[in-house]
Amino acid sequence: MTYHYADYKTILSPKNGMNIYRGCTHGCIYCDSRSACYQMKHDFEDIEIKRDAANILEKQLLRKRYPCMISTGAMCDPYIHLEEKLNITRSCLEVIKKHGFGLAILTKSDRIMRDIDLLYTINVKAKCVVQMTLTTFDEELCKILEPNVSTTAERFTVLETMRKAEIPTVVWLDPILPFINDSEENLRGLLDYCIRAKVRAIVCFGFGTTMREGSRDYFYEKLDEHFPDMKQKYIQTFSGSYQCRSPKNSRLMSIFREECHKHGIIYRQSDAFKYIHKFESKIGQLSLF
Repeated sequence: MTYHYADYKTILSPKNGMNIYRGCTHGCIYCDSRSACYQMKHDFEDIEIKRDAANILEKQLLRKRYPCMISTGAMCDPYIHLEEKLNITRSCLEVIKKHGFGLAILTKSDRIMRDIDLLYTINVKAKCVVQMTLTTFDEELCKILEPNVSTTAERFTVLETMRKAEIPTVVWLDPILPFINDSEENLRGLLDYCIRAKVRAIVCFGFGTTMREGSRDYFYEKLDEHFPDMKQKYIQTFSGSYQCRSPKNSRLMSIFREECHKHGIIYRQSDAFKYIHKFESKIGQLSLF
């Protein structure tokens, strides 16, 4: 495991997104963050760490007139293997808690359980939304598609634990790979996990995946390794398209909407993002008691 530090002046994007690391060691075969458009000037597994991240974050939060939701996990998982050693994500969560901001955190790792004390406290003061990505109900297939990270069953355990701690959860159902895990059985298995965990919302952009320069090369390399002849099927079906929609998309979307509606789960993208990013201070509520 290799890593290096880099100097940054800011850690928050204009929309309050936070990425502490650049690169990842989870090894998901479909990862869009490998794409050349992100101009990563180092090997993807050689993790770039934003030096002094917690202090930079604190300075930026102090300049804000009002608290808001801080999001992390969009480009790089905040709980990659290095986090066990460096605790940078935890340090940033402590800053968020200290200043009364909300948190929307996205991961595939059960390492997030280490920080449940902070997540709970943030949620008591403001709002904390724990988001988990789920793609593959079959555990053995999951270990191929997402080899160095928690299995889907382990992530479900995280969702269940958060539910018991009254920390709201959201699932990202993305990506679903055409001809590999785009089956009704897979979808119903994942939805059953969501229903049992009482997730508030599911983010789904449709059933399929995206590919572009950089990520496509790695994905095809792994298809050759694990799914003989599958690469040729992708080339014949999608050519060089960025959007690779499953031929089963319409049917799967129908099932997805029907089950979410039946169980009161937010499923429209706009509504899901509105819920995730809406800051809710509970300080006034607490003062009533």
